[in-house]
Amino acid sequence: MQKLRPFIVVSDGIDKNSFEELKNVSDFDVHPVSKISSEELNLLAPKMNGLIIRSATKVDAELLKSAAQLKYVIRAGEGTDNIDKTACQQLGVKVSNTPGANSNSVAELAVNLMLAVLRKSARAHCSMVAGLWEKSALEGFELTNKTIGLLGFGKIAQLVARRVAGFDPKILYYDVAPVTMNTTMNTSLPDVSKVSTLEGLFSQSDIVSIHLPKNEKTKNLVNKDLLSKMKPSAILINTARGGIVNENDLYSALIEKKIMGAGLDVYDNEPLVVESPLRKLENLVLMPHLGASTHEAQLRVGEIAVHQMKEFFLNNKLLNEVRG
Repeated sequence: MQKLRPFIVVSDGIDKNSFEELKNVSDFDVHPVSKISSEELNLLAPKMNGLIIRSATKVDAELLKSAAQLKYVIRAGEGTDNIDKTACQQLGVKVSNTPGANSNSVAELAVNLMLAVLRKSARAHCSMVAGLWEKSALEGFELTNKTIGLLGFGKIAQLVARRVAGFDPKILYYDVAPVTMNTTMNTSLPDVSKVSTLEGLFSQSDIVSIHLPKNEKTKNLVNKDLLSKMKPSAILINTARGGIVNENDLYSALIEKKIMGAGLDVYDNEPLVVESPLRKLENLVLMPHLGASTHEAQLRVGEIAVHQMKEFFLNNKLLNEVRG
């Protein structure tokens, strides 16, 4: 009897070449479309054996209930908060991510947002497109010699420290988790100082950049109390996960000019609703979750995800497992 081929679904899209490589694996039966709706995913769920997702698909109890044949989920990216890992573990569904594949892209976007907020470049562009010349109204600030506070000091935060080093900043960090310095990068880590308290990081920094996972401990961590500790001239950057920053509290801090500005790439609910008051703030730069959206990152993510899928089903090897 011929062995059944694992049925693999990619729901949120991956690099085109990586998807072609996956489809060309003769031992796999791959759904021919790499980006599908939640309704289509629910229809395919009963026969899925492997699933590759990005940030849009939620692997929750409802999906798992209908995916009785599912054995393996890969998050093509690092954050796995859109996967119910505890439920997966209880059902014997293995979970992996692709750690480090998009770290540089996220780090570069964090630096980009720092500059965009300081130099008011997004507002300047919109002004120019509208036919205006608001030079005097758009005076900004330099990044050079600023104190940058990194909330969390994992791979991405360490990359941010390396990328901003040329601006001669003072770099502080706060992290409750044990910090492992990444020595595999091409450039050495600049001088950094650990701050003993969260409040200390926010009060001392000109720029606070968030690099934490989202979980019960970090949800709404950055609220009105922490924001009130910031300098009136300070800015906040979040390229990590929506929900870490309380958006209502941030809105109040920005509209009341308690802090100078902010840059966000992630939101509590995505996509950000059209009616969100955040869209109306001139001292806030918004991005539509572009942290990992570079050609290079998607190439790396796709290559790793396809390799992991082949290793799991063809060689019985589980790489980069993430547990609940």
